[in-house]
Amino acid sequence: MRWPVSKELKSLSGVRIDRVSRRAKYLLLETELGSIVVHLGMSGSLRVLEQGVEHGKHDHVDLLLTNGKLLRYNDPRRFGSWLWIPAGESLSILENLGPEPLSEVFNTDYVVPLATKRRVPVKQFVMDNKVVVGVGNIYANESLFNARIHPLRPANSLSYREWQLLVEQIKEVLAKAIQQGGTTLNDFEQPDGKPGYFAQELQVYGKAGEKCPECGGLIQQKMVGQRNTFWCDHCQG
Repeated sequence: MRWPVSKELKSLSGVRIDRVSRRAKYLLLETELGSIVVHLGMSGSLRVLEQGVEHGKHDHVDLLLTNGKLLRYNDPRRFGSWLWIPAGESLSILENLGPEPLSEVFNTDYVVPLATKRRVPVKQFVMDNKVVVGVGNIYANESLFNARIHPLRPANSLSYREWQLLVEQIKEVLAKAIQQGGTTLNDFEQPDGKPGYFAQELQVYGKAGEKCPECGGLIQQKMVGQRNTFWCDHCQG
């Protein structure tokens, strides 16, 4: 696991989960004593199972429930985490986060003033959790392609209209990915064990050297901010 499982979780016997919410990539299981904060990492998943089901190789955490079920956390790559926030306290990783990408707060008028101060590549900018949460590498690549914006352009070089198009595409791409159950490239699965089908919709991500679906030119690739970046020079030039 990314960090050791908080030892406080073992002392929560009999505590009721009052609410389940999400902030960015974190799931919050809220109780009167505080919140369990779960991050699934790159490959984590949660399953609701009958109590007594034998543990598998990559099962790390079980929450036993009073209805005879259990919530089991599985994580082959061990990048996830289970943390505890006592009631009334805050967790530093949840502070200073930008708005949710599908919220009304994330709009052109919000993002343009932030972008005018930044010369970083626009792809890095939209992946900055302090600007907006939840725009991962795959979806940043796809959104920029759909908006016909080169990922290496400085964030402050985009016009208002270009930001309007990019914000629209980020929302559209994420909504479609959610509808398709996410993107399975390696070991990601939905809670029911099925793959995410948005991988079939990808136009540029992971397609370096292949033909652009729009113009037939070759898809380019470069590491930007330590993340693989894909684009079409003709469509996004």
